[in-house]
Amino acid sequence: MTKMAIKNILITGCGGMLGSAMYPHMKSKGYKVFATDIDLNENWLSRLDVREFDKSREIALKFKPDIILHLAALTSLEYCEEHPEESYETNFVGTVNMAKICKEMDIPLVYISTAGIFDGRKDRYTEKDSPNPINVYGRTKFYAEIAVENMLSKYFITRAGWMVGGGKKDHKFVSYMVSQAMQGNKVFNVVNDKWGTPTYTKDFANNLEALFKTDFYGKYHMVCEGNAHRADIARYILDTLGIQYKLNEVDSAFFQKQFPVARPRCEALVNENLKSINLNLMRSWKSAINDYLNDQWKDLISKKAKSIR
Repeated sequence: MTKMAIKNILITGCGGMLGSAMYPHMKSKGYKVFATDIDLNENWLSRLDVREFDKSREIALKFKPDIILHLAALTSLEYCEEHPEESYETNFVGTVNMAKICKEMDIPLVYISTAGIFDGRKDRYTEKDSPNPINVYGRTKFYAEIAVENMLSKYFITRAGWMVGGGKKDHKFVSYMVSQAMQGNKVFNVVNDKWGTPTYTKDFANNLEALFKTDFYGKYHMVCEGNAHRADIARYILDTLGIQYKLNEVDSAFFQKQFPVARPRCEALVNENLKSINLNLMRSWKSAINDYLNDQWKDLISKKAKSIR
């Protein structure tokens, strides 16, 4: 396994969920990190709008990264559907801009993609399966994948699943379930007709670092082991928290007004390519969620337990 001499890392879109794990992980490993975003919600962030090629190029040439980790994206399905041009400019054009810079500097690009590029008709997907996105978000992310593949020879396309983690920036399903439970809610309506694979941000950052230190360029699924539907995950969380609850399993139509955009029936991914190079470091989703609860919710869970006694 050939090691690359990576010292300087430029990260785009580092102010979100994944960036909240990526930045501290890379810093702890001794890399010099230039973390950027358009939302400067941390004092360690610098502004970079990936849609602005000239400014992005200027920043990159000045910092001289050995690799670019491209996290920047619009990820809300509803927002992307309502703002297709902005979604295209950010998710597609922004990625093309990063690819141009990487090509000029002759450095690798890491592009974070999504399980949402598949149509959900299969029960699980490997890297060999053909994408067929069914919404604006999925299409912009898939088109960006195609651009990266066509423009570069040094790239890692990594597809994540249902993201878990991110501290105060975590507003996804798992965080919502825990916060509702901590607020004393006892009844939960959760869909049972959507399947996928959770992806713990800390595990993702760790596995990504191991991957980009190699020259095994290509396309990789990077999700927790195993798959489940939303109700399975909710039940596991509530059982782990040890609280009394009632869980009503419903279909997606129950939340149609809140989430009107079409979503794949199944987004379950298999890390086939990581396994083929003996570099699959992703844990089971249950193990990852246990770690997540202990790491990011420990104090609140402890307070809640004391109040129940």
